[in-house]
Amino acid sequence: MIFYLFGILIYIVPGLWVNYTLNKHDDVLPNMPFTAKEFGLNLLQEQDLENVKIEDTKIGDHYDPNSKTVRVKPDRLDKKSITSITVMCHEIGHAIQDKENYPPLIRRQKIITKTAWLNKISSLLLYAGIPAILATGALPFIRVCVLIIFASILITMISHLITLDVELDASFKRAMPILEKKIPVEYHSSCKSILRVCAFTYVIGSLTSILNLRNFWFLLRAVILRR
Repeated sequence: MIFYLFGILIYIVPGLWVNYTLNKHDDVLPNMPFTAKEFGLNLLQEQDLENVKIEDTKIGDHYDPNSKTVRVKPDRLDKKSITSITVMCHEIGHAIQDKENYPPLIRRQKIITKTAWLNKISSLLLYAGIPAILATGALPFIRVCVLIIFASILITMISHLITLDVELDASFKRAMPILEKKIPVEYHSSCKSILRVCAFTYVIGSLTSILNLRNFWFLLRAVILRR
């Protein structure tokens, strides 16, 4: 019972914290002189990052080192809010890390690149559905499928945890000093709250992976021991 309550807390509370913080500071500020995209474009120019693009995305705010692209949700780009501007600044913080060959970012990218094939296979298997895989009755095939999914979840969880320093650096060593110079002082506290959410997004993802990992561990044991 305690474990299930803990599971509910892991799944629900972090998400509520993220949404509450981002929504709390997302009101449009008519007196703000720039939108998030305008702020981002000016910042890229100041940081000599003209090779970096800004695009909208539907899969979550992030920076892609391979294509040198900052991707932000569409409703943030043209908005004059502290949330939109701060999220943009955080992602550009990653672009600055990339330009400076920040070692932890390089390490994270290597992990992502080397395990991309495993995640793709795992996603295909999850899309097919565990019940459908089990329904085949082919024990060797079932074992391989469950092992691949289990390994993918484990690697994702570990990579999220060991790259926390990348997110903290992007938020508080890269983005916050910039925001302190460009955003009125009365909004600095809000910026810090949003940057904290940005930094811990991956940790939240790894926490939710713990429950998935536990479930697949039991499934893996059951499949391996099955005769």
